[in-house]
Amino acid sequence: MIATKHPPRSKPAEAAPETAVRALVRTFGLLERVQQPYWAKFGISGSQWGVLRALHRAEIEKPGGLRLTDLSQRLLVRPPSVTGVIDRLQRAGLVVRGASSGDLRTKPVSLTPRGKQLVDQVLASIRPRLSLLLGGLSEADQAKLHQLLIRWGEHLEALAQTETNRRASPVRVARLSQS
Repeated sequence: MIATKHPPRSKPAEAAPETAVRALVRTFGLLERVQQPYWAKFGISGSQWGVLRALHRAEIEKPGGLRLTDLSQRLLVRPPSVTGVIDRLQRAGLVVRGASSGDLRTKPVSLTPRGKQLVDQVLASIRPRLSLLLGGLSEADQAKLHQLLIRWGEHLEALAQTETNRRASPVRVARLSQS
């Protein structure tokens, strides 16, 4: 029996957003899978690198470390998730919590000399890795992807702010207080 090739079915226009988001989620999953062995070479995970890099950038802006709440805002991650990563990094000797009140969220977190050395080591070797990761795209495609991600990020930030404002609206607060 001879197999016949069927023409591709056209997808309804309303499926495009779903397929785009699904492709993005799949791509992020693949990116994480490809990066796991890379981060493992340095003895860290991708989430640990995110924290180390954020602390490094913060140190450049203003020495003294970051509070966990500030770090979670920079990373767009809930504070309890950041606390777990910080705990593991502290056990590894890469970060230290500063002195403050008994509330762990208010203690500044900063890189140790060993943590700074690791960040410098990763930064010294990351450019070829990024080139490899984006190697499937031309320079023009990379620039376009960057522009699209920036524009979409701004849109999502506006949506997040709208959602935050909606949750904090007086109408909702009034309803909750009447319960």
